[in-house]
Amino acid sequence: MVQRRRMLLQAAALGAAICSPATRAQADYPNRPVRLIVPAGPGSAPDVVARLVAERLGALWGRVLIVDNRPGAGGIPGMSALARSTPDGYTLGFVPAAMAVITPLLFRQPQFSLDSDLVAVATLATSPLLLVTPAAGGVRTLAEFARASQAKAGRANFAAPQTGSLPHLAGEMVNRLGRMNLFTVPYPAPPAAVSAVLSGDAELTADGVPGLLPHIRSGRLRALAVTSAQRLPGFEDIPTVAETYPGFEAIGWFSLFAPTGTPDEIVQKVNRDAARVMQAPELIARLAEMGIYPRTGSTAETGEFVTAQRQVMKRFVAELGLKPQ
Repeated sequence: MVQRRRMLLQAAALGAAICSPATRAQADYPNRPVRLIVPAGPGSAPDVVARLVAERLGALWGRVLIVDNRPGAGGIPGMSALARSTPDGYTLGFVPAAMAVITPLLFRQPQFSLDSDLVAVATLATSPLLLVTPAAGGVRTLAEFARASQAKAGRANFAAPQTGSLPHLAGEMVNRLGRMNLFTVPYPAPPAAVSAVLSGDAELTADGVPGLLPHIRSGRLRALAVTSAQRLPGFEDIPTVAETYPGFEAIGWFSLFAPTGTPDEIVQKVNRDAARVMQAPELIARLAEMGIYPRTGSTAETGEFVTAQRQVMKRFVAELGLKPQ
């Protein structure tokens, strides 16, 4: 009799848990608008991609995703706001690689921790870089460029697009690997660095595909290499940096993050639904125009990817001797 009563009490408790408000809230997630923090300004590449993803994810859910731009200071305002948000799934972050893995290395007080404050929800896409030089210089390969730069004994320039950015670190690493002796000249943004190469003030810069493609097609710039591990679809004639310097890879990427403590059921749903929208042919085509390529995976695979990318950037920063400011 006593045992049966205990069983009934346990069953009642289980039923209450299943029907609890928290459980019901997770089951019908999302049942109100979701805020998507983007640690970059309106009109920037991360903002454009975030809005493309938000539109389609919102259509799938039947809810509005409100893009909340928080630019500045290496993404710290946006990342710290995300880290301190209520972990209920109604605040997510659309996070570029630089804010996730470079900012914590180059800022003394980043005000967020990937280890304790945030959980990686879903990898969405990657964005490789191109290394370019003036076509008029006659150099056709990365190895040729290295030899020509060595011969100039420090009189050739690398136009660094925005100090501490991924293109800056990638270019510096190639400079180091090739013993090119390039003198680094910092510029405030990629367009200014590209202009320096076009004008002949610099011999090399790095940027994403969209910003460079018009100049490559016009014949003014030559693409020496792409920084991804494999050649890009549609640009198979451009070799990878790794074909000259084995093991090299430096890619931009975009992932969704959530505050630590966000219910796992919600994290898993967002992961699955994000992977679903990234398979839409029209979105794939639109992103390809921007030099961005979908890359999805489970939450476990997302975590492993982010961890691996953190290790790459830690190595870059250490080998380049960069210190937090």
